[in-house]
Amino acid sequence: MPLTGPSLGMLRVLLVEDSPEDAELMCEQMLDAGLEASFERVESAEELREALSRFSPDIVLSDLSMPGFSGNEALQIVRGWHPDVPFIFVSGTMGEENAVAALHQGANDYIIKHQPARLPSAVARAVRDARSTIDRQRVEAELMRAQRLESLSLLAAGLSHDLRNILQPLLIMPDLLKARTEDPQLHHLADIIAECGRRGHEMAESMLSFVRGSRKPSEQICIAHLFEAVELLLRSNLPDKVSLHLDVADDHLAVDANYTELQQVLLNLSLNAIQAMPKGGRLTLRAAADRDGQGEEWLRISVTDEGIGMDADTLSHLFNPFFTTKATGTGLGLISCKRIIEGAHGSIHVDSQPGVGTRFDLLLPMREITDTADAVDGPIAAGTGQSILVVDGEATRLSLLGNALSSQGYHLQLASDGAAALRWMQQEAMPALVIADAGSKLLSASHLLGEMAALGFRGPALVLEEADVTVPLAVFPPTINVHVLRKP
Repeated sequence: MPLTGPSLGMLRVLLVEDSPEDAELMCEQMLDAGLEASFERVESAEELREALSRFSPDIVLSDLSMPGFSGNEALQIVRGWHPDVPFIFVSGTMGEENAVAALHQGANDYIIKHQPARLPSAVARAVRDARSTIDRQRVEAELMRAQRLESLSLLAAGLSHDLRNILQPLLIMPDLLKARTEDPQLHHLADIIAECGRRGHEMAESMLSFVRGSRKPSEQICIAHLFEAVELLLRSNLPDKVSLHLDVADDHLAVDANYTELQQVLLNLSLNAIQAMPKGGRLTLRAAADRDGQGEEWLRISVTDEGIGMDADTLSHLFNPFFTTKATGTGLGLISCKRIIEGAHGSIHVDSQPGVGTRFDLLLPMREITDTADAVDGPIAAGTGQSILVVDGEATRLSLLGNALSSQGYHLQLASDGAAALRWMQQEAMPALVIADAGSKLLSASHLLGEMAALGFRGPALVLEEADVTVPLAVFPPTINVHVLRKP
């Protein structure tokens, strides 16, 4: 009877059968019913294992009893190779008890050889059911992955807020340290602290960008300067047996990307490379222009190590979320690198051999540095004892702002909330400047400045807003000159 339903395409059918005549009859039965298929016959465990690997069947049809080999053994071998490949017993000696036992062991169906009319439809149904199962598993895996990434996004949003508060001292203290000493070594340490603080702060903002699905603004990055910054940050993490080599083919190589994100990628790959060389070796960062087959020019950045390398199975899962080969790894570093590079309209490639080493290649759109006049920052004007009132509910930021402004010659009055600020203004005098946190829970900056305006304060005022919350100027009293700045 011809089969109905959508075409299954060309099937690969593996027959576990010791009788060539019976195998030929089954093949003719399926072809006459309209199945498109190629066939292969085996009759021993060794032949079965070899055929599974080479032939990759869509379905296995097996006799129950054969000289020196049984269908039950064949079923165990097939299930060990792939648990979802359909397996049907086709036997002339299968009784009801054997049929029930076979289904319990994992067979999909059974056919009596002397009643073969049902064979084509059973094969078609088993193949369709198996494909449906595989499709469902794939959808469930994608759903699970999406749920895990959604949970990660919520975690990233909370961590980003807390991390920015923790990192604020690293943004302010280096300048205060450098202003109090001429020691070049301390200046160098202050530069490292400032670079780490800036990188950490921008990474926290990148976490928010990931949650919101927005991109950080790009800038023109000089690759030579980027390599120097990476070398500065890696210097303290290099074991004695690992040497770092930088190779920039042209000092004018540049790329449009987010500086902190690209630096994060190079640090991630470099630290992975260092961990992959427990016995030491050479870590090389190289940048050069490259041209593809269409003549388009790209910037190729390579991170190469002489470590333990990776096998093909590890490489196939390398950019999967939460996949890691480290006992304490998170499995998020490389997928983050891939997201950053692809967000900059580039691509990431990896080549690795066990026992030889690994090379990551980053291909990014090429851009040469344009000659622009360097901006020269003028000297910061020192204060002469002017009174500044700082209102901030975050104790760490309040203390840091106070120390920073006091060191510049200003007289500081610190208030942890709006009520304390208003009491001081009523009891003392009008400050020359008010600095207020826009995110105050008890008394917002707009209400606070409104109360201050009623007391006679005419400004100016600086309002510090969060990176992801814009404060409109229209909410502030028109009599006070208000400037809105992002929080440091």
